[in-house]
Amino acid sequence: MNAFQRGRSLLVAVLVMALTGLPRIVPAQAPESADLPARPSINASALYMVELKSGRVLLEKDATRRLPPASLTKIMTALIALESAPLQEEVKIDRHAIVHHSAYNFQAGETFLLRDLVTAMLVASANDACEAVAWHIGGDDKRFVAMMNERADKLGLKNTHFANPCGFDAPGHYSTAADLAKLTEQALQQPFFSMMVRTLMRDISTVDGARKMSLRSTNELLVDPNVNGVKTGYTSKAGRCLIASMFKDRQRLLLVALNMMDQWEQASRLLRYGQTVMQDTAS
Repeated sequence: MNAFQRGRSLLVAVLVMALTGLPRIVPAQAPESADLPARPSINASALYMVELKSGRVLLEKDATRRLPPASLTKIMTALIALESAPLQEEVKIDRHAIVHHSAYNFQAGETFLLRDLVTAMLVASANDACEAVAWHIGGDDKRFVAMMNERADKLGLKNTHFANPCGFDAPGHYSTAADLAKLTEQALQQPFFSMMVRTLMRDISTVDGARKMSLRSTNELLVDPNVNGVKTGYTSKAGRCLIASMFKDRQRLLLVALNMMDQWEQASRLLRYGQTVMQDTAS
């Protein structure tokens, strides 16, 4: 072996010794989020799901798109009523309010407690009860709608405008999934509202007791003990609309969906996804 070959062999030996002395490089572990469930498909025109305590948005799709909200509108109507008058106030139904009948057939001249009319509009989505509340609080529906839009401005609902108290399709009547989540969070701070939106059945009667009726919720998700609200809606233009609330393990998920397909199955699936995400990230 000549001098050149001996030098090359020595250099190789030194390099091998140096490399074997280096610490072993371990591949980085996959981030924790890799263990989370796959993001589910969303079959709705717009959707927004948030965990209220943390403010963490778990899912969204076109959450600021202006769309007709159908009877989700009644959340604003109820909020204004509860902020404006005592629950025990008597309301004589104005004849002008009976323009949209419900299955409960409220009649002009009947007197109910405000509490029971708000219950009817939140639990059973009764349009005639909703109109009666609007006329009683506002003096007429136009002044009440002005109150709704003023309240929306104060809440910072930049993409919301109302044209009627109950949610009928109309020009200039729109909201967004994100705005409706913010509105609902505000309304849930009202104890009576929070109690009514999780009520499956409730009996009400006229003040004189002459007529009684049994209300049943339009929200089929309430059969799940972890679901505690909130509101359904439907018109031919808006499609199926839903705001659902689930409370479990000290976390409250709020789901808002506009024009939602297969709403009960899909809402249940999305709430379960949100619950799993929150559990995995908390552990």
